[in-house]
Amino acid sequence: MNYSFAGFNLKKILNSIDWKLLLFLILFLNVKLAVKVVAIIIIYLLNFDFRFRFSFKNSRLPLFYLLIITIAFIGLIVNRNFGNPDYLLLFFTGITFWGLCLLAVHQVKLSVENNNVEIIQRTVLVFFVINAILSFCNIAHIVWETGAINPYRYQGENQKYFIGTGDYIRGLTFDVSTTNAIINAFGVIYFLDKKNPVMVLLCMAVLLLTGSNFTNLALLIILALLFCFKSTREQKSLIAICFMFLVVFMAKISPQNNKYLFDSVENLFHAPKQQPAAIKAESGTDGALSTEQIRRNFVQKYFDSVSYVASKKQLVKPAPPQTAPLPNYHGRILIVGPDINKPPYLTPTDTTPDEKELLTFIEAHKNNLPISRQTVFKPGLPGKVTGLFQTVSFLQHNPAKIIAGDGIGNFSSKLAFKATGLGFEGGYPAKYIYISRDFLSNHLDIYLNFFSRRSGLHSLTNSPYSVYDQLLAEYGLLGLSAFLAFYLWFFAKQYKNFTYGLPVLILMLTMFFIDYWFEQLSVIVFFELLLFLNIRETTALKSVNYESR
Repeated sequence: MNYSFAGFNLKKILNSIDWKLLLFLILFLNVKLAVKVVAIIIIYLLNFDFRFRFSFKNSRLPLFYLLIITIAFIGLIVNRNFGNPDYLLLFFTGITFWGLCLLAVHQVKLSVENNNVEIIQRTVLVFFVINAILSFCNIAHIVWETGAINPYRYQGENQKYFIGTGDYIRGLTFDVSTTNAIINAFGVIYFLDKKNPVMVLLCMAVLLLTGSNFTNLALLIILALLFCFKSTREQKSLIAICFMFLVVFMAKISPQNNKYLFDSVENLFHAPKQQPAAIKAESGTDGALSTEQIRRNFVQKYFDSVSYVASKKQLVKPAPPQTAPLPNYHGRILIVGPDINKPPYLTPTDTTPDEKELLTFIEAHKNNLPISRQTVFKPGLPGKVTGLFQTVSFLQHNPAKIIAGDGIGNFSSKLAFKATGLGFEGGYPAKYIYISRDFLSNHLDIYLNFFSRRSGLHSLTNSPYSVYDQLLAEYGLLGLSAFLAFYLWFFAKQYKNFTYGLPVLILMLTMFFIDYWFEQLSVIVFFELLLFLNIRETTALKSVNYESR
């Protein structure tokens, strides 16, 4: 039997895809580091090849990976961190991450080189279909668990889902939903170029389900540019439908995400104003409230609350209790719904165990945490912007670190957070915990300031995570220059051979602002696969056109 729709021919695909590449992608993009290592071992056993063929001119692979490892060793020597055993473990763990990136990109390149273009395209198609199926299974499980057809508006279970429903749509990577969102944003661009309407809309639907506002906004801008400057009539129609999908999702399915998006954008350019205090602060030089002020605030809030309750009692008469549903003038029965102002439908205000752990850590290290030790939260710039300012200020005050940076895991990286032992980015052996003072007083301080408080502050814009920040802070100008010259330019110089590759590249450069994607070992390898594939497609097409003349 042969099933086919919109270019998806099941029998043909099963007989003509690169199963080794598909297995590698499924395993390597998994959130577990152990599974990624297994993926590398399996793919090299199946395809044993270590001929990387690096060169400064026409290198087969981005020379960046080799250079960044070299720069890391230079930083180790310059910063004299080799005397600390705990740091050496962290350092070589970081080198391992870069090594895995290198091994992965080599295998992806081999797959593109050794297979027919159509085989790789079908493999990519199957990957997206599997990911979409698992993503829809995620949302189906939530619907079954909550009993709500639209869990994006479901406020029960202390708003476990509601605006955060998208966080549970993780697809086949089982990673954070942002990973799933970016992969599907790639898919929208890729299948738009392939003129496959079913897959474009499928990827767009999964992207919207993840609720990743930043990814939605970035893709929206790229699609608008494609609509204006580089698209056929058919592609314009698909882009218009994608816009409609987004509008419907924001307006009807998850309107709270719409408000959250606009608030985030506004706060990014205009710092929120701090509410005037009822009593002038009597604080010390570190900004911490004095005991006397805390008492005054407590008494003031108590009397304010008493006055408020008394005024409500005077203004509002209690409604008589209804013992039975009453029919209205159409003869229909009025069924009283649940009171969403009661605890089961409200965000819990109790301090969670994770927040308690962070608060305990803040108390133990408050002398080195100038921001997070403040008793009262002071609104200001988003944490990501503050983090960039911290990095620039740090390098200004430490000119010796401008060239090769502060070293792996010493200022801004996934590994730095992981090595704290606080459960960030997975576990870490307790006896080898390592926290650099530079990291503690800067990016960790910012993170603690937002993520030890109410959940409303736990947003992407308040996280200091950023590839650009990581490269500048931990690898210095050498690291950032190596990235620009031997990674970005390695792909960008092929712009004449790009169709979907250019918007995918622009999207990835935007995503580098929001996480440590090289250390994440997920999105990057898929991004590299698409660019290598696009270069192979266009060069092969040019070759065919030249021979036909």
